[in-house]
Amino acid sequence: MTEHQTDRPVRADSITDVPGFLVGHACVPGERALSGTTVVLAPAPGAVAAVDVRGGGPGTRETDALDPRNVVERIDAVVLTGGSAYGLDAAGGVMAWLEERGRGVRVGPEPHQVVPVVPAACVFDLGRGGDWRARPDAATGRAAAEAAGTEAAQGSVGAGTGAVAGGLKCGVGTASVTLASGATVGALVVVNAAGSVLDPETGALYGLTGRIDYPEPDVHAAASKRLGEVLAAAGLPPLNTTLAVVATDAPLTRPQAQKLAGTSHDGLARAIRPVHLMHDGDTVFALATGAGEPLSPVDLNSVLAAGADAVARAITKAVLAAEGVAGPGGAFPSYRDLYGS
Repeated sequence: MTEHQTDRPVRADSITDVPGFLVGHACVPGERALSGTTVVLAPAPGAVAAVDVRGGGPGTRETDALDPRNVVERIDAVVLTGGSAYGLDAAGGVMAWLEERGRGVRVGPEPHQVVPVVPAACVFDLGRGGDWRARPDAATGRAAAEAAGTEAAQGSVGAGTGAVAGGLKCGVGTASVTLASGATVGALVVVNAAGSVLDPETGALYGLTGRIDYPEPDVHAAASKRLGEVLAAAGLPPLNTTLAVVATDAPLTRPQAQKLAGTSHDGLARAIRPVHLMHDGDTVFALATGAGEPLSPVDLNSVLAAGADAVARAITKAVLAAEGVAGPGGAFPSYRDLYGS
């Protein structure tokens, strides 16, 4: 069994339900730090990849390499990181980790002569722990890669350590969908939006579907008052971004993966309102590992719909798993702090 081969008999409702995918988190150390990095590792020999950026203030690295017109066919990892543009340095640590394992685009005759292509995107969380300079670097990225496994922790971890949406503490969430064809589609999301994840009229989460137990009116009134105080105390305009990785074992071409990255943004729009604002850098990556003939239009539609569904549910899980924080960088209550479990 290689480091990317896993026996996964039980569905974990996670992106790691897609065979071979691993997730690792690392946090920036220090009492006044509230940031981190999350890595999604694809199984060898990598994944067909694409990206769709719709926020007005993105911070990304190596996304041009994913254009279907360009030479890179497969990639080995995607990095999601805090620290705004500074945090993109975390990708360098993941590149070094992959290089040591001979993974990347072969550029010479020797096995070690590779250049790993590691697309990355960042969220804005600068100063949320109180230290403006506490942000991920190459060591954080390496630590996240080394920690990668099939158990993808959720909540205030990795790139979601300092994540906030509409004054509410958020974080990382993940979910998966198994299709009738047997293919799996999974999503991992870092929720750090300028918009809100909850209905201001009821307090219910936008991403919930089916039967909804609405909060009691007095509980919602108190929660709304508290969130208003949090936003007023923040003062500055929100600088945020929600990031997602959608993975599948369906056999997608690069243009089809591009379509999956685009339609998966529908999951953001269902669970966050408003979304894709000028102070967001909303970015979705799509990864596909399946082999064989490309999907028919009907089967592709199933994958596209599942991507949006998994993203919306992953956002809700991120909100519910988050833990509130209070420190020198500000006080941000979680949904559970305000509304209970």
